[in-house]
Amino acid sequence: MMSRVGQNPVAIPSGVEVSIANDVLTAKGKLGEESVALAGVVEVAIEENEVRVKPLDDSKFARSMWGTTRSLVQNAVTGVSEGFTRRLVVNGVGYRAQVQGSNLNLQLGYSHDINYPVPEGIKVALEGDRGGIIAITGANKQRVGQMASEIRSFRKPEPYKGKGVRYDDEYIFRKEGKKK
Repeated sequence: MMSRVGQNPVAIPSGVEVSIANDVLTAKGKLGEESVALAGVVEVAIEENEVRVKPLDDSKFARSMWGTTRSLVQNAVTGVSEGFTRRLVVNGVGYRAQVQGSNLNLQLGYSHDINYPVPEGIKVALEGDRGGIIAITGANKQRVGQMASEIRSFRKPEPYKGKGVRYDDEYIFRKEGKKK
């Protein structure tokens, strides 16, 4: 089996520097620096503005790390050049989000407010009227997604009125209430 993902080289956009040293690939760009630890079973080479990944042998582990490594390299390169953004929609009466310094303050219908400290290297902005959309932006795809997931977990969307925190591209399966 050939990795369909691993075969494509990762193009290096202008303004991004990629270097490899001691099994760590480092990408530097305008949004900072990301590094990827490389598995010993794949060979990563930089040639003519692209990064190519090849498995060293035909073992199952080498083949499975082939596409994985290529994706991680792609995410690092995209992260330092464009960054990643995840949007969350806060939906519900009296539900609000505010940015206070390096904290995100959430009012989600509990008796207390939730203060979520924003990790380093991640920016949080409020969009939409009355700050109903939280935009989380950063260079590391994993950390952006992790933060979005944690904020969503404070109040998951419910199927009757759709109240809660959901991703902007998420579809909530709606149910009908009880009939009398």
